[in-house]
Amino acid sequence: MPDQPGASGGHDRLRPLAPTGRARAADGVGVAYYDLGGDGPPLVLAHATGFCGPTLAPMARRLGDAFRCVALDERGHGASDPPPGEVDWHGFAADVLAVVDHLGLRRPVGMGHSCGGAALLLAEQARPGTFDALYCYEPVVYPGEVPLPPDRDNPLSVGARRRNAAFTSRRQALANFSGKAPFDRLDPEALAAYVDNGFEPGADGTIGLRCRREHESEVYAHAFSHDAFARLPEVRCPVTLACGGDTDSFGVALLERFAARLARPTTAVVAGVGHFGPLEDPTLVGASVRRGLVRGGVTPPA
Repeated sequence: MPDQPGASGGHDRLRPLAPTGRARAADGVGVAYYDLGGDGPPLVLAHATGFCGPTLAPMARRLGDAFRCVALDERGHGASDPPPGEVDWHGFAADVLAVVDHLGLRRPVGMGHSCGGAALLLAEQARPGTFDALYCYEPVVYPGEVPLPPDRDNPLSVGARRRNAAFTSRRQALANFSGKAPFDRLDPEALAAYVDNGFEPGADGTIGLRCRREHESEVYAHAFSHDAFARLPEVRCPVTLACGGDTDSFGVALLERFAARLARPTTAVVAGVGHFGPLEDPTLVGASVRRGLVRGGVTPPA
């Protein structure tokens, strides 16, 4: 029997998805992107911290009959360049805009998960009218008028610095993550995509993280240091704010605070999943994305 994509006992060699191309952000950062196929209006997919564009491919496959899906690796993640200096979440917005411009996308729709949701909001704020509609799953937005200074002692930042940065093989990495929260809740295809694209072979035969521990830690440290909340009224396109019914992160109460500042908001709760919902159940969250974007005014082809 051939190896299954998500099987922890499968092939030991990484099987990454080759980027379709590279865009260039305004500050010179090279941004890898992936045309995941599909028919219909373009849908830009932005991933969560520590992950990469191909982890959203399982969900994109469920949306291919309605949208042409394009995912990107945000700076410091996957096959994209690292940031040129200190981490600034506005850089993730620059990455999104670079891909939109490089591909000549006119009024695409966007779906962002966690950090990716904030990146889409920041991108629309930086260039109003870029997106026709947005679906933001638990966007990382601090609900205050004044951004907070970087916090390198927060649990996520500290935990990132302690991550295991290398494994002896793909098989060992899959086995490790399959038994460790929150990765143990991920759909097997999404987990395999994370290992295959979030790691790279080392000279010593091991595989190592592409998103370096120190970079991931800095992303978390600066998570509440951007001004997306203060500028939410500048986002005029329809926005669906979604969360998982089992989330321990950005739940309904926070989403309602965000919605109160938006011009055309909708909130949605996806039952049975948590903060990593798009990777836990690509089918369930994909259906929510479809409903949200159609409600936002996008009409997929019949």
